[in-house]
Amino acid sequence: MQARSDMPISFPGLFGDWEFNPDPVAIHWGNGIYWYGIIIVAGLLLAVLFCCRQAKRYGLTEDNVYDLIIWELPLCVIGARVYYVIFYLDLYRRADGTLDWMAMLRIWDGGLAIYGAVIVAFFVLMIFCKIKKLSFGAFADLGCMGLLIGQAIGRWGNFINREAFGGETDLPWRMRLWTSATEYIEVHPTFLYESLWNLIGLLLIVFVISKARTFDGENACFYFIWYGIGRTWIEGMRTDSLYLFDWTLFGQPIRVSQALSVVLVVVAFVVLIIGKRRHPHGKEDLFVTRQAALAAQAAAAEPVSAEPDGAENAAPAEAVSETASEAGETPAQAAEPAPDGEQTEKAE
Repeated sequence: MQARSDMPISFPGLFGDWEFNPDPVAIHWGNGIYWYGIIIVAGLLLAVLFCCRQAKRYGLTEDNVYDLIIWELPLCVIGARVYYVIFYLDLYRRADGTLDWMAMLRIWDGGLAIYGAVIVAFFVLMIFCKIKKLSFGAFADLGCMGLLIGQAIGRWGNFINREAFGGETDLPWRMRLWTSATEYIEVHPTFLYESLWNLIGLLLIVFVISKARTFDGENACFYFIWYGIGRTWIEGMRTDSLYLFDWTLFGQPIRVSQALSVVLVVVAFVVLIIGKRRHPHGKEDLFVTRQAALAAQAAAAEPVSAEPDGAENAAPAEAVSETASEAGETPAQAAEPAPDGEQTEKAE
């Protein structure tokens, strides 16, 4: 079921006859610059800025965030596209059954899946942290908040496009869309459900979960549990789901996002339980705590710029003592000048 993108959107149960009719194309130039893309970019920018502000709380820096996003951005777009094409492969077949590879590349015609981006982001982050010697768990804890921001904002692009809506309903907040010039449907605004669900998840992480965090990766576990539960519920209402080929379960086709969400919820819950058992309380094992300890040690090891007069000979005296110990002498013996012959011999 598809809605026309050139017809108005309204919420008759809330706002009566008021209608909103945005053009999905913000700028008509070339293939067009769509509001969907502008909204996605806005979500990305806010996510990056937020993560930069929060980075030091996880033992990371702004440069770490910028370095990662250079790799994540293009690879995640590719991942989102590949994921979509795999499960909608029949859309990219010609009449003779062969695959239309160029159609697969025409990303401006639409077709991205958020789970494809999340999966790629996970593996890119693993490789990045290994190369940069950073904590994968700490970076995942930071990054999942950025994901929630991007997802919460990005869903409004679906609103502009009149897509990703649910089945018909008569609830007060139902959304009216037009399928033709004379026929309309009133449906669940599932884009709004998911946007609000992600916003609530973000607030819970920022103000509750992160403050009680005892191991790196705890925020990420909560993200996968929270998002997975919400996506499983919301996906069941949608009319444009990706399906797992022609597989069925109890006589019903399997929705890819629901199946993947259930798996992620179970895995994340198991990891959360194990992490909490190993780190029941305290923050001493967190990456940020270890980084702070290393910074303190480095600061303590730095030479003092202005020392008292008597302190100038302290380091040489310690060096003499250590040298004497290695040679089996007393400090006094080591400090005495050697006879002329010995000095000459040693010099040679």
